[in-house]
Amino acid sequence: MRLPLPSLPPGQPDPIRLHRMLIVQRVCLALVALISITLISVWIFPQVGDSLHVALTPLSVPTALTAILCALSLAMSEPGNPLLLRQMSRYVAVLAALSVTAMMVANLAPLSAVASILPALGRAASTPGALSPLSEGAFLFLSIVIIFVRSDTVLARRISDVLVSCLCLLALVLLSQDLFGTAGLFGLTAADLIPPQVLFSLLLVTIVVTLRQAEFGVFSIFLGCGIGSRIARGFAPILLVWPFLREVGQAQIAFPRLIPAHFAVALLTSLAVAFSLVLLMTIVWRINGMETAIHDLTLRDDLTGLYNMSGFYLLAEQTLRLAQRAKMPFSVLFLDLDGLKIINDHLGHNIGSKYLAKTGELLFANFRDADVKGRFGGDEFVVAGQFSMVGIEVAALRLKTIAAELSLDVDKRFPLSFSIGHVTCEPYSTETLKELVARADQAMYEDKRCKKVARV
Repeated sequence: MRLPLPSLPPGQPDPIRLHRMLIVQRVCLALVALISITLISVWIFPQVGDSLHVALTPLSVPTALTAILCALSLAMSEPGNPLLLRQMSRYVAVLAALSVTAMMVANLAPLSAVASILPALGRAASTPGALSPLSEGAFLFLSIVIIFVRSDTVLARRISDVLVSCLCLLALVLLSQDLFGTAGLFGLTAADLIPPQVLFSLLLVTIVVTLRQAEFGVFSIFLGCGIGSRIARGFAPILLVWPFLREVGQAQIAFPRLIPAHFAVALLTSLAVAFSLVLLMTIVWRINGMETAIHDLTLRDDLTGLYNMSGFYLLAEQTLRLAQRAKMPFSVLFLDLDGLKIINDHLGHNIGSKYLAKTGELLFANFRDADVKGRFGGDEFVVAGQFSMVGIEVAALRLKTIAAELSLDVDKRFPLSFSIGHVTCEPYSTETLKELVARADQAMYEDKRCKKVARV
């Protein structure tokens, strides 16, 4: 598998992904505003709900106001907005926190002096659309997180990471409660659940806050271009869904008493172990595949797919040691593409690159996979492997013959032609690989000189 290297550092968010993320944020905020305005209309004008022919739980004014203020604050703090508008967004988030705090106070002491001073607020908060203390606390915490999100200082960003993580955990708890309650599990009733439109609004704003913080904080790992970011994006949904499936499966097995309790525990535990092992193997397989791709990109020539000089010497040294250990002959073939400069000058570098790529194809097609084939840059190629002297001579002759046949299909002014030199060392030889390559290079120049003499 050949993968291109990312054009950005692994930890740097992808601009295209950031743009898509901004669109998602705008859609989420628009949905929150639409839900809040619709529910306020239903609360003020009950006939609106009748005309919509939908069952909507009326939303109290403080609750809807808090949701709208949270959405407005996030919209004002959007990247690219004027600095003054982004600074004012924090004050809007403070208003949202004050709104939900006043609602919580009114609910805790409806007959106290606070409620008598603010009778309208008390009536609004005590309507059927009022939230449970847990939901009120979630909205208050959400407002506080919005105040700190996208902070400028390093310390404030770290605090924001912690707050956003806690917010995501809280939203997950509320979502889990409603999902389990809707499924009729654990004895939960409708009175224990959060109204779906309220929960949906809370989740949408949480998504926007998380995406907004992800540009700078620890969540940026999901936006990067590196291997870790790809793995995180691929497996995060699986890791999020799996615990819910396990709990639902355990409840469905335990409550109907379909099978003995001890066997249900054993079954679910075994499934969890199997799932974890499959997940681990998949992650390791992905990492190994990407590591191999990066290894090839580091050691291979992009144009021909052959090894570059570093890759050639790395693998050819191992091949030479194996040949010496097995007491086998070892040969090096050095090849030069004739007339590449003239081809580039007359036909252009694109055509010259095609000549080089064709040479690489010939080397792949006419040598074994175990032979190390490389390009040293420019028009020079080298092959090393366990060849006898006769074997490497036959290979060199075959290359020249094939090149002559291919020349009939290319520009006749510039035929595909090679100058080739090769050397062979016996098993007892102490020559190094670099010495063999140097001797093969000299033999190649001798072949090139003989061609020039023959033309003269």
